Amino acid sequence: MPIASEGFRLSVAFSAIALLFHHLLGFGLVAGVLWILAIFVVSFFRDPEREIPLGRGLVLSPADGTIIRIQEVDEPRFIQGRAWMVGIFMSPFNCHVNRFPISGHVRHRTYIPGEFLAAFEPKASELNEQNILGIQGSEIKVLVRQIAGFLARRIVCHVDLGDSRAIGERFGLIQFGSRCDVFLPLGVAPRVKLGDRVKAGLTVLARVPESNA
Repeated sequence: MPIASEGFRLSVAFSAIALLFHHLLGFGLVAGVLWILAIFVVSFFRDPEREIPLGRGLVLSPADGTIIRIQEVDEPRFIQGRAWMVGIFMSPFNCHVNRFPISGHVRHRTYIPGEFLAAFEPKASELNEQNILGIQGSEIKVLVRQIAGFLARRIVCHVDLGDSRAIGERFGLIQFGSRCDVFLPLGVAPRVKLGDRVKAGLTVLARVPESNA
């Protein structure tokens, strides 16, 4: 199973410690707990290859998780007007690698230090540490907000202003339970509903109407 580079050392360290205690003490309670932790860490940092769907106007999910919020909001930073916000909760058991929802260039980036409330709390989107990317595509502007959660204390983002990525390409991750919000222009309605489970680079969140092309 492929492992994200950010988690390789941690995965090796936990696995080595579990193996050491297993060798010294046998497979008892201590070794068992350590193996569970090692498996959890390896699973968290998994980075599977995915067959990205292609097609005109697709907006894909940037994260694995569950849709916990769909709301019309003001988005003044990049879309600069009314927008649809789609909130995706990423549990510690989801794959946490983030992917570009559209092909495009990074035209806005803001990092905001903050608190570490549980990612599913409504106030997390306002108060928690977050990294915000505005992506300009050929047909649409999309804003993606990586939000740290209660366990997540590190947001990783590998792109900066002016960088470009194709739809579905990796751009970062958030460690150990977090949230990812997507903002779409009001004319591009979400195709998901509350409670839906989504996959980064696979699930279609929305499609740009022909009239917007």
